[in-house]
Amino acid sequence: MNKMTAALLRGCAPVAAFAVAMGGASALAADAAPTPPPAIDTGDTAWMLVSTALVLMMTIPGLGLFYAGMVRKKNVLATLMQSFAICCIMTVVWMVVGYSLTFTSGNAFIGGLSRVMLNGMGAGISKGSDVAFTMAAGTPAATTMTIPESVWMTFQMTFAIITPALIAGAFAERMKFSALCVFTIVWSLLVYVPVAHWVWGPDGWVAAKIGAIDFAGGTVVHINAGIAGLVAALVIGRRKGYGHDDMSPYNLTYAIIGASLLWVGWFGFNAGSAGGANGRAGMAMATTQIAAAAAGVAWMCAEWAKTGKPTVLGIISGAVGGLVAITPAAGFVLPGGALAIGLIAGVVCFWGATGLKHMMGYDDSLDAFGVHGIGGIVGALLTGVFAYGPLSATDASPDGVSGSFAQFLAQAESVGVTIVWCAVLTFVILKAVDLTIGLRVTPDEEMEGLDMALHGERINS
Repeated sequence: MNKMTAALLRGCAPVAAFAVAMGGASALAADAAPTPPPAIDTGDTAWMLVSTALVLMMTIPGLGLFYAGMVRKKNVLATLMQSFAICCIMTVVWMVVGYSLTFTSGNAFIGGLSRVMLNGMGAGISKGSDVAFTMAAGTPAATTMTIPESVWMTFQMTFAIITPALIAGAFAERMKFSALCVFTIVWSLLVYVPVAHWVWGPDGWVAAKIGAIDFAGGTVVHINAGIAGLVAALVIGRRKGYGHDDMSPYNLTYAIIGASLLWVGWFGFNAGSAGGANGRAGMAMATTQIAAAAAGVAWMCAEWAKTGKPTVLGIISGAVGGLVAITPAAGFVLPGGALAIGLIAGVVCFWGATGLKHMMGYDDSLDAFGVHGIGGIVGALLTGVFAYGPLSATDASPDGVSGSFAQFLAQAESVGVTIVWCAVLTFVILKAVDLTIGLRVTPDEEMEGLDMALHGERINS
């Protein structure tokens, strides 16, 4: 019986081996099958839709009112017009080519043309359903996102809108509207889009080669806008009467309402950059609130100590400076780090918007450089100090990025590259616009005010 059993087993062995082999081949075939795209997560999508609306609110009406409240009465409508017009212009530019050049694969310098005119976007939609998409590894959000690409595209559009609108604060009350329109288009394509691709794009070299991190736009949005604003203020020159005429704000009520809208909208800006309703979004929201409040207190105290009076303009400027500084760090740092970043930014931005500006003599009308440029630099550098690894962990980098001297140097290199690129290109663009259509209004138009001179309207009350 034992011999018969052994013979049977020997006879069955090839069959068993064949079955095992076929089973293994089936498993390998299953493993080799393409992974289906992830399904849409309705919670993530809902949060990103809300975040997109919040960030758009930052420009219209938030930034519009913030800036309009700080100019003179004769320029209020023109200042509001700048924010509104830039919103319209940049929506078209981003839809036509900006998104494609930023967030599709091309090379280390610039993206490709596969999404020109948003070609192919929404091709997977059927009867209202959709599939998620794979986003670049350099983005702050997860590599595989669970939201429609159309939502991500529109979310990022709001970033492209607010960045050139921020620059307008540096040359408020003296730039031609036609020049502003041309500058906005050219600058966004030659400065904003490349830097955004370097930092967030699929093969951007700043993220891949330098290893710098930027959660929601410290370099891409704020340093870019701040440096461009400084260059613009120097190229265009100071306002007529700067330094001796009364240039006090027309209506600080507008400014504080605008700053409040910016603060609320910033939760979409920072927490939305997590790409969904998740733990990183929650931490980004907490750190945003803490840093803004800390910077407002720090600016208030510094101003109080220097002048003897804390001002409304001071505390709202400080809060905005804190929001700027936490932007690159929001999803990478813990609350303690956010507190430190806010306190440091409040003091440094106060110095930049008051002491440095007066010492150097440039007319950064509404402190675009003093708040956004300096605040962005402070935040980007301190991200390299306070980053907490687990918050930035991804599948590709399970340990995340932690604060260290090496990371600080990487952040500094990223800041330096952004400053040089933005300063040189902004100068060239401004000079080209000035040689073709002119940058600045005439002295008579500036005296009359841009509301009437450029738009034929005025505030009657």
